[in-house]
Amino acid sequence: MASLSSPLRVCRGILKELRAIQGPSYKKSLAYSYVMDQFRKNKVTGERYCRAQQEAHHASHTYLCLLASTRNHLALHNFYHGKGERSPEEVANLVGLRLPTQPGGKGWEK
Repeated sequence: MASLSSPLRVCRGILKELRAIQGPSYKKSLAYSYVMDQFRKNKVTGERYCRAQQEAHHASHTYLCLLASTRNHLALHNFYHGKGERSPEEVANLVGLRLPTQPGGKGWEK
């Protein structure tokens, strides 16, 4: 299994995603209080190997990935979602391409 980042980094990442979703009043939400409560409850103990703490860290890392992926999906969906019929030039520019031009003027291009 790939190594997970530190619990503090995951906690900060989750709080960053909550702030992006809910705005500046994210500290008053139930999600914020739940996340902070779970991180406080699963602090590192003096034990050498604590399965519950590792499971909680893995679950929090997975939740952070879900929040970030959902935010990215919504951004891509809003950018690429259909806005009605588009011209071929608009579609080509949307994906970073250019339509070919006919050199010499054959009479059919504008």
